[in-house]
Amino acid sequence: MSEFLAEVIGTMILIIFGGGVVASNVLNKSKGEGGGWVLITLGWGLAVALAVFAVGSVSGAHINPAVTLGFASIGDFPWEKVPMYISAQIIGAFIGGIIVFFAYLPHWRETSEAGLKLAVFSTDPAVRSPLSNFVTELIGTFVLVMGLLFIGANEFTEGLNPLVVGLLIVAIGMSLGGPTGYAINPARDLGPRIAHTVLPIPGKGSSDWGYAWVPVLGPALGGIYGALFYAAIFTGEYSGAFWAVSAIVAVVLIAAAGTELKKANEAPVDHKASQSL
Repeated sequence: MSEFLAEVIGTMILIIFGGGVVASNVLNKSKGEGGGWVLITLGWGLAVALAVFAVGSVSGAHINPAVTLGFASIGDFPWEKVPMYISAQIIGAFIGGIIVFFAYLPHWRETSEAGLKLAVFSTDPAVRSPLSNFVTELIGTFVLVMGLLFIGANEFTEGLNPLVVGLLIVAIGMSLGGPTGYAINPARDLGPRIAHTVLPIPGKGSSDWGYAWVPVLGPALGGIYGALFYAAIFTGEYSGAFWAVSAIVAVVLIAAAGTELKKANEAPVDHKASQSL
């Protein structure tokens, strides 16, 4: 099997199980309806573990452009392979989204809310504030890539490594997934969102392309910074790229905090509520 095909299949597996657990939770008349956030995070963690088991020995199971970009940024992966890997990941995620559509065929017409149907394919924020949502995705993917490098620096019993990676995904979902649904993977969001756009889903509504840049660019920057940060802090390999990306991240964080503080100060005061205290 080629590395390209391995990344297609690995990312497809990721979306079949990850998108599938979301569909099971949110689509009407599914036996898993209302399973909750814990079940979703466990489903995504197992999805990643299974994908790594499937293709890790062939391609390294990046299954995520942010991982590919992060590893390339510190010299752990050749830049000339980056376009091929990212293309394969997006294609695999697209195919995975289509398979989930077929797996839940009767449930699309049973579900009236368009937003729930879109949630099966792509992420959306609990509170829509694009710059802050971008920061959430940046932080989640920063932790993901740095965590993968932590795991890679340790020796595990053969076959245990994919399960540890899966647990990392569960931990990120439970701790940092609440604000945006934790894409932490540009292909995971982009591929299925394209599938949602082209599939004949009854009453599907908008694919929300206005938000799509957040789960693509946020994880990309977070993945690169996670790798550069690990190389600088844990191995002493400080580089110009590390300082440049650190400056960009600092600007983004300050801008997001400033935007939210401005919104808080501009929010109307409920004088009746304050008088009743």
